[in-house]
Amino acid sequence: MSKSNTNLNSKLTDATDISKPWDKDNQAWWDWYVSLADNDVKENEIINADPLPDITIPSDDEVISELAKPYHLTNDQIDFFKKNGFIKLKKVFSPGAVLKLRSELISLLKEEFKVDPDKGAHARFLSLEMIWPDNALLRAYVLSPRLGQISADLLGVPAVRLYHDNVLAKQAGCGRTPWHFDDHHFPLDTNDVVTAWAPAQPIPLEMGPLSFAYPLDVHKLVNAVTFEKTGTGYDRGVTDVFSKNNVTVNETPFELGEVSFHHNLNFHTASRNRTNRSRVALANTYYRDGARIVDSPTMVSGDWQKFVPNVKPGDLAASPLNPICWPVKDKS
Repeated sequence: MSKSNTNLNSKLTDATDISKPWDKDNQAWWDWYVSLADNDVKENEIINADPLPDITIPSDDEVISELAKPYHLTNDQIDFFKKNGFIKLKKVFSPGAVLKLRSELISLLKEEFKVDPDKGAHARFLSLEMIWPDNALLRAYVLSPRLGQISADLLGVPAVRLYHDNVLAKQAGCGRTPWHFDDHHFPLDTNDVVTAWAPAQPIPLEMGPLSFAYPLDVHKLVNAVTFEKTGTGYDRGVTDVFSKNNVTVNETPFELGEVSFHHNLNFHTASRNRTNRSRVALANTYYRDGARIVDSPTMVSGDWQKFVPNVKPGDLAASPLNPICWPVKDKS
């Protein structure tokens, strides 16, 4: 699928011009982005999350073996994704693989931010990206044939590459994630792009699960809403348009091992985390092999050259950090 006309802005002012590249780091980008969410409703109460299950944690080799096995998709599931731009799939990971992932992600976040995401400073959205090149365990999840195969099958393409991994931690008390689609986050000339969003714990409604507007083409309803670099006008504008058009939103809990997949044109959001546990997830984005970098990436694409190094606008998006994740090469 080629790139459609999905301009964020119909009229440019200093407040809406996003043409300049992002010039800060990844965490600064997330601090900026979540500031665009409308959080008029203040909910001060923080509730206790249920204890995580006490189960046997698999070895690294057991996780690698698990994630190399195929995950069968039905035609109905593929059709649902094509129509609605998202799908939530149960038992993509075993419970043990999820909790092993969480332990590793918490350790990485502690090391980077010098704080326990579950016990330290609250109300912040923390992020790490491009962990897989230097972390063998994360590599097993990010480059797993299972996630690659699901992504290729949902997109209906023969091969997919990795754009980047993304460790996300919405701490206790952190507010909403603004309504958005991912189209401009990834400066690719294709709409064959999907993100696998894998929670590292169960996510009850109180924790703020990822929520999806559907069907897929509801993104066309907000083409006239002007994106603004500051303030909450865009988020409120999208909310108003969806409300006036009675757009359906899927906001449901995530079971342990459940993973969602959303298209780059799917509009999604997440509510405030009202629990005392960080909502941790690993989000990996995959795209059709053969895609190129667009001619003019914007600030919404963040530090894209970190994810596709030494590749210029117009070039094939196929750096060594964008390996093919499906199909798996024969190692014999």
